[in-house]
Amino acid sequence: MSTKPTTTDLEWTELDQRAVDTARVLAADAVQKVGNGHPGTAMSLAPAAYTLFQKVMRHDPADADWTGRDRFVLSAGHSSLTLYTQLYFAGFGLELDDLKAFRTWGSKTPGHPEYGHTTGVETTTGPLGQGVANAVGMAMATRYERGLFDPEAAPGTSPFDHFIYAIAGDGCLQEGISAEASSMAGHQKLGNLVLLWDDNHISIEGDTETAVSEDTCARYEAYGWHVQRVAPKPDGDLDPEALYDAIEAAKAVTDKPSFIAMRSIIAWPAPNAQGTEAAHGSALGDEEVANIKRVLDFDPEKTFEVTDEVIGHTRKALDRGREAKAEWEKTFAAWRTANPERAAEFDRISASELPAGWEEKVPTFETGKSLATRAASGKVLEALGPVLPELWGGSADLAGSNNTTIDKTSSFLPEGNPLPGANPYGRTIHFGIREHAMAAEMNGIALHGNTRIYGGTFLTFSDYMRNAVRLSALMHAPVTYVWTHDSIGLGEDGPTHQPVEHLASLRAIPGLNVIRPADANETAITWREVLRRGRKKYGESAPHGFALSRQGLPTYDANEDAAKGGYTLFDAEGGEPQVVLIATGSEVQLAVEAREQLQASGVPTRVVSMPCVEWFDAQDQGYRDSVIPPSVKARVAVEAGIGLTWHRFVGDAGRIVSLEHYGASADAKVLFREFGFTADAVVSAARESIAAAAR
Repeated sequence: MSTKPTTTDLEWTELDQRAVDTARVLAADAVQKVGNGHPGTAMSLAPAAYTLFQKVMRHDPADADWTGRDRFVLSAGHSSLTLYTQLYFAGFGLELDDLKAFRTWGSKTPGHPEYGHTTGVETTTGPLGQGVANAVGMAMATRYERGLFDPEAAPGTSPFDHFIYAIAGDGCLQEGISAEASSMAGHQKLGNLVLLWDDNHISIEGDTETAVSEDTCARYEAYGWHVQRVAPKPDGDLDPEALYDAIEAAKAVTDKPSFIAMRSIIAWPAPNAQGTEAAHGSALGDEEVANIKRVLDFDPEKTFEVTDEVIGHTRKALDRGREAKAEWEKTFAAWRTANPERAAEFDRISASELPAGWEEKVPTFETGKSLATRAASGKVLEALGPVLPELWGGSADLAGSNNTTIDKTSSFLPEGNPLPGANPYGRTIHFGIREHAMAAEMNGIALHGNTRIYGGTFLTFSDYMRNAVRLSALMHAPVTYVWTHDSIGLGEDGPTHQPVEHLASLRAIPGLNVIRPADANETAITWREVLRRGRKKYGESAPHGFALSRQGLPTYDANEDAAKGGYTLFDAEGGEPQVVLIATGSEVQLAVEAREQLQASGVPTRVVSMPCVEWFDAQDQGYRDSVIPPSVKARVAVEAGIGLTWHRFVGDAGRIVSLEHYGASADAKVLFREFGFTADAVVSAARESIAAAAR
């Protein structure tokens, strides 16, 4: 670990220092005005954030989506004012009134940074540690993007080379997700990632000695990171010159991610609140805010004081950004001239377009054959790999079970990795047994742009991933989760691995589309629909999660209406349907068998396959009524999980064949029989529903 200072070439003026102190006062005022928030960290981190945004990062505040920009992630999202003040200073679109409206209805400055809500915010953070994993994902995406468009360029010379900067707090590094992601980053040798740790020794319950005694820097060295510690000034404040030198040293280390420990004092220079847990998450009080202003030579009677000199100075970031982008565009233009085919591919991918004829590569499967939907998904990925180079992904050490290997000869691994197929620009990601970090890294990859990401594990382990999956939905991030072994149908591994509540639980996440296809053809059609829906524009994209079977399922004729989420798979014969059987996944075959029995006994029966409830809900009322007629009150839903999803579909006279308890360790066929998932059980439920509807 390095602590030795280097000779700095940082230009730091009195006006820079005044801007930093202004950021501190704004943080104190904003929290005091609304009466709640986190002022202390925003105050102590002001020199670090200012150094990044004004002295280090390559970005253009006038074009926050510029491909060549560096990215910044505030993992310590509770300190959102750390970011908002810098976005205001640099000219990203926030103004002083936005800071005055902090944490209020309709403002651009919500309590935690929200992607798509505030220009310049690269990801939604708040749940601690998520941002660390997002940043790791962005660094991975940077490398893969370079491999797509400019793999032969010397290091640091490509228009696709840029850095990912992140700030994390003590809480971020206590969360397990950051350990998972940091281990991954070290293994991948992500030299374009710089993580700054705000080592302020304070959490909500007080000094971090209450919960932590490890050597965090040694831990990061063990992960394979380049580690530096930056000492504060004698007065306890962060030292911008030392920090700048450390960042420049970090950028020069290209074969390791960099970790910079910044010893800080929370709420510095508040006379009474600094170094206390109270400064973490509470307004400081009028008297203390006035004291801060006196210490920093501000008028204690004024609020939100920003001089013309300060804002004029910081807004020069717009000029620097314009110049940096113009220089980059020269390099980009030269690259386009030298690489016309790659340039055309870049234009397509950056516009979120799919190549002509790609749909023809999606396989159609032979009717009558038995095939697990996880296997069908794997065949779809293998077929699409050659025509969609932007599509990449992997598994949390379950690739053989999840069928998520898009290219067996190409693994995303750094130079020097001894394994066959190792390639810094490889297609198949080995996330390791790190499900939570995998999901958050996928978010970072999706938010970075210019690639399409998927990742797999068993459905039951989606519980490990849930917070990141929720953030996928909150951000409308176009990630695709491939969850396999979707029910008691996985068999002998037993109840620890058999999902029961998971489908309903995941469907409860607003904005997440859960897809449980009935057969191989539904799997192919829904995969195609996912890719069609994967536009990156905020509000138009969404995360999707496949729930796929371990066991073989019969293949039915392909029906394009599967892309609508629900459709009539087999209609009633001999008249209008007397009962509608609704099923998903492996239970569709039970509904089909039950229909045959009911039809044979003179009961016209319709089978509705509903691979995606959310897609079906999005159809117009006319279509939904054509599939499930309001006039047919007798309805049965069949799904090998809890029945929470289905009550609104079956109505008062309906019946649900579901699993309201955990599974067991036995052969899948035995489990389905013992737990009542048989065609006979569906027939019995249908007859009960018909009788109830007739009352």
